[in-house]
Amino acid sequence: MATPSIASVEPASGDTSGGTLVRVVGRAFAPRVHVVFGEASAGISSTRAENGATVFDVRAPRSEPGVVDVVVENLNDDGAAVAGELGRFANAFRYARPRVAAESDLARLLRTLLRALKQQLLENVSAGVSVDYDDTPGDEVRVTALAKLPSIVLAGPQIRENRLYGENVVRELPRGDEVVRQGPPFTVDLSFTLTVASNRATELLNLVAAVAAFLRRNLWLEMDRDPNDASLGVVRWELDVDGPLQMSAPGAEEVRAFSWGLIVRGFDLDEGQALEVVWPTKEPTALGVAPLARTP
Repeated sequence: MATPSIASVEPASGDTSGGTLVRVVGRAFAPRVHVVFGEASAGISSTRAENGATVFDVRAPRSEPGVVDVVVENLNDDGAAVAGELGRFANAFRYARPRVAAESDLARLLRTLLRALKQQLLENVSAGVSVDYDDTPGDEVRVTALAKLPSIVLAGPQIRENRLYGENVVRELPRGDEVVRQGPPFTVDLSFTLTVASNRATELLNLVAAVAAFLRRNLWLEMDRDPNDASLGVVRWELDVDGPLQMSAPGAEEVRAFSWGLIVRGFDLDEGQALEVVWPTKEPTALGVAPLARTP
């Protein structure tokens, strides 16, 4: 038998938490094999022959950050390794922690909500005490705004699962001549708290009315599905009041404030993990690109 060899490993990177669906293509492999990433075994999702090569769809195991070899080892009928019959692809797969510096859909949603509050209610809106959302991002200077009244502070989100909008089904997404079966997304509600403060009683009451109007007139929160591709359109989520308005007693400086909750329903916090690849397919039945979130 020819010496086993690995021709390609795609994709070449994935999360340290594991679970990435990886395609390994090689030659001279037995019907039964053992696939290893670094020092950990990978689960085999499917195997097939294609153009004289063997194609394995495998699920990458967990690992520390770094680059590892991928090894495919032939097994005999008893499941034992066949001496000398293995293929190795050196430095084939890179493990990396999730990129927390890149702006996620959740961060974009918060920025969209802040922008709507600034446009429709009050310029002096901030997200807690963070300076990530600069009042004047265009000046390329990161400045912490001084406290001033009146003000609105957006706190949150608190996250709770939404089973009403959640889809507890496996989705099938076409990819060329193949279909990728993807697990259901993790759909949640995002609960925020608006805290509004003023040192004038009349102004505060006016802000109560303004916030009530904002929540009543904005039934949906909408943003681009992909900030880099306008052709994909927009996606929107239900926006609603979350609980009663709470009026605070005046403090020593006679600053009056109230807080009110608002909730964004049906946000897909995690899009779901690829489970397996089905190949070939002539007329895929699932259909279309997976939604970023449920749309009306």
